[in-house]
Amino acid sequence: MAKLLAIDGLNIVRRVYEASPEPDSDLKASIALRHALSSFRNVLETHTPTHVLAAFDHGGPTWRHDLYPRYREGRAPMPSFLRDALPGFQDRLREVGLHPLSVPGVEADDVIATGVLRWLAEGRGEAIVATTDKDLHELIAHGALVWDHFKGEWHDDAWVRNRFGVAPERIHDLLALMGDPTDGVPGVSKVGMKTAARLLNAYGDLDAVMAGAGILKTPLGERLRAEREILEVSRRLVTLKTDVRLGVSWNMLAYEAH
Repeated sequence: MAKLLAIDGLNIVRRVYEASPEPDSDLKASIALRHALSSFRNVLETHTPTHVLAAFDHGGPTWRHDLYPRYREGRAPMPSFLRDALPGFQDRLREVGLHPLSVPGVEADDVIATGVLRWLAEGRGEAIVATTDKDLHELIAHGALVWDHFKGEWHDDAWVRNRFGVAPERIHDLLALMGDPTDGVPGVSKVGMKTAARLLNAYGDLDAVMAGAGILKTPLGERLRAEREILEVSRRLVTLKTDVRLGVSWNMLAYEAH
C-alpha cells in the first residue's frame, strides 16, 4: 500500500529558527534552514513515504482574515531574513524530490487537511501528518496519525484524549470554546482547556453545549449566552477547510528517496 506523509513545512522551519537565541540575521536564517532541511530528510527517512505533501503558508491574508480581521493580529510576523530565504529553501526541497505546495488565501493546515482526507477517502493507504499543530490532530479521527518530529513520538486517539481531554473529532469544538491566543481565536472568556473538555464530555458537542450548558443560570451559562456570536466565529476560525483546490495530482506528489 502507498503511504502519504504530509509535512507542515513552516511548523518545522519556525521551530528550528526560533530555537536559536541568536538575533535575526541572514546567517541565522541560513543556519536554521540548513537544520530544517536535515529535519525534512530525517522525517522522510523515518517514514519512507511513497507520496509527500509538503505544505507551506502562502503568506498574506486568508479566508480567516476575511471572517475575523483580528485573526493572528498578535502573532509576530515572520522575520524578514527568514521570509526572504524561504524560496531558496523550497528550491532545495525540490532538489531532494519534493513538491512544496502553498495555496493563496488558505493556510498550510487547510492544504494538509484537504490532501489527507482526500487520500484516505480514496483508500490509498496510511496517512501521516508531521506537525505539532493542535488543529491538525483532528485528522486522527479520520484515520491519520500525527508524528511529532521534535519529540520523536506518535500522536494517536489515546494521546489526544490524554493531552486535551476530548476525542480527536472534538478538537475543533475544544479550541472554539477555549480560544487559541497564538492565532488570536477569541473563544469564550474564562473558559480554559479543562472547562471546555468537561463541557464537551458532558454534553457531546458544541451545539449540545450551547443547548444545555448555555441555558444554565450560572456565570458560565451567562457567558456562553452573551458570547454566542463570537463563539460561532471562533468555531469557524478553527474549522479546517477541506475543499481546497490543490492544483496537483498524486503523481506530482510521488516521492522516491534520493
